[in-house]
Amino acid sequence: MTTHIQVYDPPMCCSTGICGTSIDPDLINFAAMLVQFTQRGIKVERYNLSQQALAFAKNPAVQEKLRTEGTECLPLIYSDGALRLQGRYPTQEERREWVRELVSHEEEA
Repeated sequence: MTTHIQVYDPPMCCSTGICGTSIDPDLINFAAMLVQFTQRGIKVERYNLSQQALAFAKNPAVQEKLRTEGTECLPLIYSDGALRLQGRYPTQEERREWVRELVSHEEEA
C-alpha cells in the first residue's frame, strides 16, 4: 500500500512558500523532503490555504482544527490519514526520521 502524505499549509504567497524576499529555510528543506518522497513513489498532496481553500473545506478533520484553533494550527501534516505534525514544519532530525521510516515502508510494500 502506497503511503499518502497530505500537507495543509498556512496562507503563503505561492504553493511552496519558497518565494519572496525572506525564505524560511525550513520550507526549503521540507519541500526537498516532499520531492524525495514523490521520487520514491509516496503520494504527496500539498494545499495552500490562500490558493486551495476548497481542499481545507473538504476535509472534516482540517475544518475542525481550523474552527477550534484557528490558522495557528497550520501547517497540518497527515500521513495515511493520521495527524503527524501540527503548527510547524518538521525539524531536521524529524525529516531524517520520516525519510528513513517512510522510504523503508515503501520498499517493503
